[in-house]
Amino acid sequence: MKKITLILTFVALAGLMGCSRTDPYTPPSDATGEDIFSTNCTKCHKPEAGAAMILSEKMANKDAIIQKVQKGSMGMTAFPNIQGEPAQRLAEYVLANSKTK
Repeated sequence: MKKITLILTFVALAGLMGCSRTDPYTPPSDATGEDIFSTNCTKCHKPEAGAAMILSEKMANKDAIIQKVQKGSMGMTAFPNIQGEPAQRLAEYVLANSKTK
């Protein structure tokens, strides 16, 4: 039982380490949403079921996607330098090429 508790504690701490990750990537001002997605997002988000991503209803809007990209989350690296038009193009690409669960 102690081994299981130790393993679970280690896994939880490893997951929380993702909170502090920030990637300094800044896309070129003329980068397409697909360019940004393939350069950064596919490192972790592999296309599935014929879609770039599977989004929850909560995430299926541009503002939510942009906020998630810029701020990250417990398991996702933040990309605070994806701003303005490139951020809009990325969100539009994700929405146009994803499915909602």
